[in-house]
Amino acid sequence: MLPQVRRTYAPRGRTPLLRHRLNWKRASMAGALGYHSTDPERGARLCFHLKPGSYDTIALIEVLEQMKAFYRGEQVVLVWDGLSAHWSRAMRAWVTEQDWLTLERLPAYAPELNPEELMWSSLKKRELANLAGDHLADVADATEQGIHRINHNPQLPWSFLAHTGLTIRPTHPPNLRKDQ
Repeated sequence: MLPQVRRTYAPRGRTPLLRHRLNWKRASMAGALGYHSTDPERGARLCFHLKPGSYDTIALIEVLEQMKAFYRGEQVVLVWDGLSAHWSRAMRAWVTEQDWLTLERLPAYAPELNPEELMWSSLKKRELANLAGDHLADVADATEQGIHRINHNPQLPWSFLAHTGLTIRPTHPPNLRKDQ
């Protein structure tokens, strides 16, 4: 999560500089957009986890344990991309022991089919644009503000799904019906 440099306005001849200390090496975020297929009135739900460093299989299993609590044992179908930690032997072994979770894989090199990519793009274009936090907490705070913005707009997570062209049942969630 390096600073996301975006265009901005400045007085003529005074090019803005983006200064940062970056005293943290790397931050990673895991997130899931949840769409309830049998009761779309419940709305889309977003859960996320931010940590210093990178995710490996063990860290992702911990995130999935938190997701299990977040969804309170409901049946979950998780659609994942091809990240190696998502499909490691240890992950597949753990998933086979879970009666609440089913994994599906996105096609390789198809970020346009992943609603999460649209969510990350939204965060990077708004809350994280030109942010040069000195500490990981600065980035975490801005990211959390963006997550709250997305969660408080009931149509935004559905628009991420609609933009991918993928559908779930029912085919028209209440906030995307054509009669509105």
